[in-house]
Amino acid sequence: MMERLHRWVWRDAGRRARKLLDFADIEEDGGRDLVRAAELTPDPILRRLYTVHAADEERHAALFRTRGTALMRSLPALSTSLRLNWVSPGERGLDDLRVHGESDASLLAFLHLSEKAAAGHFAAYVDALRDDPPTSAVFKEVLHDETFHMNYTLAQLNRVAPGRRGLLLWRARLGRLWKAYLRIMSGVAGVIGAIVLTLQYFVLLPPFALLAKRAERREPPGWNPVPAERERAMESQY
Repeated sequence: MMERLHRWVWRDAGRRARKLLDFADIEEDGGRDLVRAAELTPDPILRRLYTVHAADEERHAALFRTRGTALMRSLPALSTSLRLNWVSPGERGLDDLRVHGESDASLLAFLHLSEKAAAGHFAAYVDALRDDPPTSAVFKEVLHDETFHMNYTLAQLNRVAPGRRGLLLWRARLGRLWKAYLRIMSGVAGVIGAIVLTLQYFVLLPPFALLAKRAERREPPGWNPVPAERERAMESQY
């Protein structure tokens, strides 16, 4: 059922192009955060791995942007279809994580879960995009790197914090769930706000419009004479 859902989401060419461009932005943002993590870590092994990871993210961003731009240029007109990112999400990157406030162990745990989720999504997209071989090939290439990222983060987490791996992974899961909850609540708040504003427009505005029309009918047509006491209004300050 999920495969059919993904195929339906990615079937629209306009939605496909915009989602690829969104993925490019996310990958670029994650690459910048990883460069910052490489600058902050005192561990030389992690510094090298974070640098390689950041370079991979930049390459992924270029792949997504190139393919998304090509699809966008092939469209006959601008598509207005919904992106439905909540149905087919991409990689969340570091998901607005404060890199400078995290230890190497907690950052590795968060990265492992993020890369694991991204690998699962991208594997589904490879199958869902069988009718679009160039886009499917992009996801297949990115998926190869995501698998490496998923494996190295877990291996380094075992090295850095061997006795606390389970605890750190659970804390990272809770953090991701909390961020997902906030994203959902932000979306719900946006929908409720749109409904309330629409109701205000159709419920509160018509009475004011009717009152304005009644006042307009009481106004005499044409030019109105100015009262004598107002003729000297521009001659003094008071």
